[in-house]
Amino acid sequence: MDTEAQHTERDRSSRPSDSEQPSDSDGPEERSRSAFTGRITDWVPGGRITVTLLVLLLFLLLLSTFVLQPFQIPSGSMERGLRIGDRVLVNKLAYRFDGRPQRGDIVVFDGTGLFGDGDYIKRVVGVGGDHVVCCDKEGRVRVNGQSVDESAFLYPGDRPSTVPFDVVVPDGTLFVLGDHRADSSDSRDHLGSPGGGMVPLDEVIGRADWIVWPFGHATHLDRPDAYARVPDAGTGAGAAESGAEPTPAGTEPTPAGAGAGAARSGIGAGAARTGDADG
Repeated sequence: MDTEAQHTERDRSSRPSDSEQPSDSDGPEERSRSAFTGRITDWVPGGRITVTLLVLLLFLLLLSTFVLQPFQIPSGSMERGLRIGDRVLVNKLAYRFDGRPQRGDIVVFDGTGLFGDGDYIKRVVGVGGDHVVCCDKEGRVRVNGQSVDESAFLYPGDRPSTVPFDVVVPDGTLFVLGDHRADSSDSRDHLGSPGGGMVPLDEVIGRADWIVWPFGHATHLDRPDAYARVPDAGTGAGAAESGAEPTPAGTEPTPAGAGAGAARSGIGAGAARTGDADG
């Protein structure tokens, strides 16, 4: 027997074949790296979507908090311009940098403790120092001795006010009215309440600049020309021309017209105050 030959054969047969030898690419480290890469590939697409949505939501939250905020109109106190169900965008930067509301602006403000609960939307008729009187011989509102033609935005068939009032607006506040005077609870109804029916500037959320819904009613809300000729306080005819002493805000109330407080056109609560507008 050739023992040497048998031994050689055993040695040759005991070697692993090339196909049985481990490949360098299949080593533990490489297998681990391949598996990890696979998990990343599976995760990234969904991860990108999630991050994009989070960034978008954060952007919308910051936009609504500091720049533009949508509100819904739930009542008819600002008709004919703002109808029930309209969505308006409120510019929260309009008065942020030394700017102040001007006569004719439509503003949204926090009416809690002033008009009721929640946010309200009204038109500015008088600013600090103004002498606001209703009515002149033709039934129009007078501001600092200047009669104001409100026919362009007043609700058809409404009078500027069904009862007279005569007030001087304290500095740092606003005198506001709804465009649908017979269906609006506004400064006229709260002259004898705390604050005298005036809206402090600190409570103003912003200026309503756009109707964005429904699309068929979408438009930019411009300041009407009716107030352009009103002189600043102290330069008009003022109290002497009104024929009556002005009523200081917060004292004896002037009675409101019939139905004036029937429907508030306020901005009621909504998600993140993206809600309804009381008037």
